[in-house]
Formats: sequence, C-alpha cells, structure tokens
Amino acid sequence: MERIKVLISDDHRVVREGLSAILKTKENIEVVGEAQDGQEAVEKARSLVPDVILMDVSMPRMGGVEATRIIKREFPHIGIIALTMYEEQQYIFDLVRAGATGYLLKDTDSAQIVAAIRAVYRGESLIHPSVASKILAEFSLLAQRKGKKPAWVEHDLTEREITVLRLVADGKTNKEIANNLDLSEKTVKNHVRNIFHKLQVYDRTQAAILAIRKGLIELEPRP
Repeated sequence: MERIKVLISDDHRVVREGLSAILKTKENIEVVGEAQDGQEAVEKARSLVPDVILMDVSMPRMGGVEATRIIKREFPHIGIIALTMYEEQQYIFDLVRAGATGYLLKDTDSAQIVAAIRAVYRGESLIHPSVASKILAEFSLLAQRKGKKPAWVEHDLTEREITVLRLVADGKTNKEIANNLDLSEKTVKNHVRNIFHKLQVYDRTQAAILAIRKGLIELEPRP
C-alpha cells in the first residue's frame, strides 16, 4: 500500500503536534513535515513534494490562500485541504479559487480529517457540508446572473460525461456514481479523467465550480 505523504501547515504548534500525533497512528499516512506559516509551507512543498497539505488560513508572513495559490501553480497534483475555524464566505471562495481541494473546519473530528486526506489523495474532494452548500449556492447564483446557457459543444462533453459531472458537483464519490449509474468504478474514473481533460481542470472541486459558472450543469436548489 502506497504511503500518503502529508505536510501540516499551521501557526499554532499545539495544532501541528496534535494533527501529527493523530496521523502518525494511521495506516499508510506519513507526516513528512510541518510549517508554521504560508511561506514555510511553500518552501517545504518545494523540497518535500507531499501528496496532501493540511493548510491553515490565517498565518503570519503569508496566509493560506496565497500559499495555496503558489503551491497549486507549481504543483497542480498536490491536494490541499484548508483546515480552519472560519466559515466566512470570503475565505471559502478565495481558497477554492486558489485551488484548495477540500475545506474542513477545525472542530471536524479526526476520522473525517483522515477520510479527507485519503479522498483528496484519490483525486476526490471532501468539503464540510456547511461549507459545500455555500460554495454551490454562490456559484449557481453567479451562473444565473450571467444568464449562462449550457455550452456542451464548446467543451465537447458527452451526455454521459455531463451526467457524471453533475454527480461529481453534488459531492458523490466514484463508487457512489458507479452505483447510481450502474457502471464500474473504472469506467467512472475514466469519465472523470476525460472531464478533467476537456475542462482543463485538475480536481473535482474545480470541475464542479467551472461547470456551474459556465452553465454546463444546473444543480437542484438545496434546502
């Protein structure tokens, strides 16, 4: 089993040590380093090239948003999970635009954090429910304001890919999509890979946001 290399970036030592202690007990997860601010996170991302980074938002010298933007520009394959106390929309949207693949609150239990790391490593995304609803609602509203119409031909997406993309945007995993559409997980994975290529994105969150903003899909209103 491949080991998932994780970098923890947080300006509070007790948080870094606590997360590190938890993750070191988990099978196939290896904490390769810690960073106390965004600048150090960028430097260690360059030297350690982790698979996943747990990124705090508010840090000295350089915040998590800017650090995320730089790291994703240089290493698109690195998954970044924002781990913060903030639910304010300005942080949520800034982090998603910067390339964060997941967004969890610091009161999230350790099992969910571990699940998020493994999901992001698989190329999926895991966003706290209270945050996901805000992201989807905001970008759906933006699409409506712009009066976007589905641009299927422009992006050369098939009807099946549009269906898969809609389920991806709704937060479904490859396994859930496979069960929903009566397909194999391998087939779903191929569809997702083709969608990423056609939309020129590198993760599920970015694919969902782009699709909503451009009117490629429309999600049912959430209660």
